[in-house]
Amino acid sequence: MEVTVRFFAGCREAVKQHEATLSLPDGGTLGDLQAALAEAYPAIAHYVERVRYSVNWEYAAADATLGDGDEIAMIPPVAGGSDRSSAWVTEDVVSEEDVRPLVETSASGAVVIFLGVVRNHAEGKAVEALTYEAYPPMAEKKMLEVAEEAHGRWPLHRVAVAHRIGHLGIGDASIAIGVSSAHRKEAFAACEYVMDRIKEDVPIWKKEHWADGPAHWVGDDAEAE
Repeated sequence: MEVTVRFFAGCREAVKQHEATLSLPDGGTLGDLQAALAEAYPAIAHYVERVRYSVNWEYAAADATLGDGDEIAMIPPVAGGSDRSSAWVTEDVVSEEDVRPLVETSASGAVVIFLGVVRNHAEGKAVEALTYEAYPPMAEKKMLEVAEEAHGRWPLHRVAVAHRIGHLGIGDASIAIGVSSAHRKEAFAACEYVMDRIKEDVPIWKKEHWADGPAHWVGDDAEAE
C-alpha cells in the first residue's frame, strides 16, 4: 500500500519538500512508517519519534494501523509560551521593545535586557556580516525550556527571548533577552544563564562573513563559500 506523508515547518525544511509518497506492507502501522521515514530521510531520522502524527486529520499513536491512500502529517512541536516565559525565532528586527513589555510587572524591582549585537571582528579577523540559521520549531521549544530552567534556579517573574535569523549587518541585534525579578542580582544572573544555555543547546547556527576570506559556519572545521 501507499501513503502520503506531509511535512511542515522544520520537518519540511529538513527534507526540502512538502510531501512524499511511501510504500508500506499491507496492514503496516504508524510505527512502521516512522522506521521507513528514518531510512528514507536521514535528515529527520533523529526527529521522527519526537513529533506527533495525524492520520487523516486525527492524532494517532504509533500502533495505529494505516490503510492505502491514508494521509499522514508530521506535526512538529508548537512553540508558544506562558505567563512567565516567551520565546520565538523571527526574520524581523529584534530589540528591547520586543521583550521588555513581556517581562515588566508591577512587582519587578529589576528588569534586565540583553542584546547580542553583531560586531565587526571575530578571532582576530574583520567581519562584514553574519547569517543565522535555525531549526525554528525545535529552537523555540528549547528556548522555552531554557527559560523554565532559569525560573527553577532563581525567583524570577518573567523571561522573554527573541532570536533573529537571516542576514545581519554590523550593529544589528541577533538576540534580545528580557528577565524580570524582585531584585537585580537574580535578574542579571538569570539573563547570563539564559544566553549561555542558548549557545550550548539551541539549534541555531551562525555563519561569519569575513572581509578577507570565505564565509565560515562557527563550530564547523570546514570553511564554506
